[in-house]
Amino acid sequence: MAVIDFNEENFESTITGNDFVVIDFWAPWCGPCRGFAPVYEAAAEKNPDIVFAKVNTEVEQGIAGHFQIRSIPTLMIFREQVIIYAQPGALPAGGFDDLIARAREIDMAQVHAEIAKEAQNDA
Repeated sequence: MAVIDFNEENFESTITGNDFVVIDFWAPWCGPCRGFAPVYEAAAEKNPDIVFAKVNTEVEQGIAGHFQIRSIPTLMIFREQVIIYAQPGALPAGGFDDLIARAREIDMAQVHAEIAKEAQNDA
């Protein structure tokens, strides 16, 4: 699957309409971002069941601000509309593949149960 560019118009519908979304927050002037781009694109090709998206933080400052992106590149993974990973820094290909594999293994039923329990405790 090709990497899509996130913007204000397609961000929410993509997150809510897909169970597994990986986001790369980047900027054109960022050397580590440019170095990570081929790794990211290769992972997208290897994982066609996952939506891979990029957010250009220079253009989409509202999205970057909403998620308090302070360093780039920053990777964020959503599973079933829940952020399960958010970390700045580029990863080597093997590390990124491992991260995706670990994200696949997370028991989302348990995650949703924990979120519901926390919400109930806060009420």
